Amino acid sequence: MQIFATFEHSIYVELALSSLASIDIQKQNILAVPLDNRKEDRKLFDTLHRSDGVSLFDKGAALAVAFSVVAASMGFEWEWGPIFWGLIGAAAGFLLGFTIDLLLIKFFHKRKRVLKGKKSEVLLVIECLPEQMGKVETILWDHLALGVAKIEETH
Repeated sequence: MQIFATFEHSIYVELALSSLASIDIQKQNILAVPLDNRKEDRKLFDTLHRSDGVSLFDKGAALAVAFSVVAASMGFEWEWGPIFWGLIGAAAGFLLGFTIDLLLIKFFHKRKRVLKGKKSEVLLVIECLPEQMGKVETILWDHLALGVAKIEETH
């Protein structure tokens, strides 16, 4: 049996390893691999094949609607009329919303991610006997594993 588990890089990994040693899991049956942190910043603009779930369009669209309605209604009294002022209001609202989203993501969320101190994870691969599987899984969950997966060897 092979059991895979991911942990945050913390003391709980060491505690889990010492607990595994106490139930006769040998060191040569455990592989611990620290994952590397991301070195470059995320791309701001999504493509057709990659999306991170962060949208720069939402606030811009909402502000474009609000600004265009206000500008169009005021445009009845202004020289260029409601259509031109509605389009100008929509463009100004979209640019304002896009700029707000861009600044929030570029500066606030980046700083928040650094302040959280998120470290990369550690991947544990443990090879054990089928009768040890339950104990190993319990130890991993008790020591705050982020995820656990089991693979049964078939001969």
